[in-house]
Amino acid sequence: MPSTIPPHPGISFTAPLLADGYGTVTALGPSCSAASNALLHKPVLLLPMRGWASAPEGPENLGKDFAIIGASTGSDVGTAQEWVVVHEDEVVAAPEHLTPAEGAALPLVGLTGWRALVSKGGPGNAERGSNVLITGIGGGVALQVLQFAVARGCSVWVTSGDKGKIERAVGMGAKGGVVYKEKGWEKELAGLLPAERPYLDLVVDGAGGEVVGKTVKLLKPGGVISCYGMTVGPKMDWLMQAVLKHIELKGSTMGSKAEFRDMVEFVREHKIRPVVSRVVKGLDNLEGIDSLFEDMKTGRQFGKLVIQIDAEGDSSPKL
Repeated sequence: MPSTIPPHPGISFTAPLLADGYGTVTALGPSCSAASNALLHKPVLLLPMRGWASAPEGPENLGKDFAIIGASTGSDVGTAQEWVVVHEDEVVAAPEHLTPAEGAALPLVGLTGWRALVSKGGPGNAERGSNVLITGIGGGVALQVLQFAVARGCSVWVTSGDKGKIERAVGMGAKGGVVYKEKGWEKELAGLLPAERPYLDLVVDGAGGEVVGKTVKLLKPGGVISCYGMTVGPKMDWLMQAVLKHIELKGSTMGSKAEFRDMVEFVREHKIRPVVSRVVKGLDNLEGIDSLFEDMKTGRQFGKLVIQIDAEGDSSPKL
């Protein structure tokens, strides 16, 4: 990770790592509601954060109660462990069509992508017929946004540094894409947009950098840039041209418990299967786990990287 990007706040070296989790409910506490009885011995997805119930603007008490689980001072829970004890409101039934690895790949990227596309995209910008650009295809969030947008009937365009990843995205329903490493890629993208709708309604971006300058001419007046991360650097330029065009730049991170439930239900309804790049088995398989970090370092992954906790079975894979 570039040294210019500040570290994630509240890192803990004592709490278990990792935020995404799929597992089986093995026991219920004495205070659990009757509704939770239906989850006993059933597969569930673990909410990847705490302290955000439903407020659409952001966490109700940001800075005090909100925390992403996994290596966080705000939570004692992480998914790199065999057992966790959580409140009954922090799990939802896993969609029945998902494999354990697919279920493990969904929570964090699904919630982040859902909020960036649907909640932050705004009315009319992520609907049937809308033109949506997703940058950095191949990453977990970007691929999840792609799947959501295609299922909603959007026309999706992508960028990547790898032509092969663009081709795979097209195979998943994208209309096309461009290599962002090539000079003038925004002009190439302009030539790909349909004549009857030659503009972008929405850009969903996780890189930052030059995204405003590269897309401002492509966006419709009042178009939206939904930014959920800045892997290129911790800031981006805001151009007067964007002001004159009434472009909206919206920051987006994670999502609420209500959005999580909406997202999981959408996945269930549309039978969406998160993209799993690779699975390694065994929490003590340090060599295999290190190789997953190498995949991220070199950008080889296309989708999520999953650790299956039980090396001998297929239960509780988590990442």
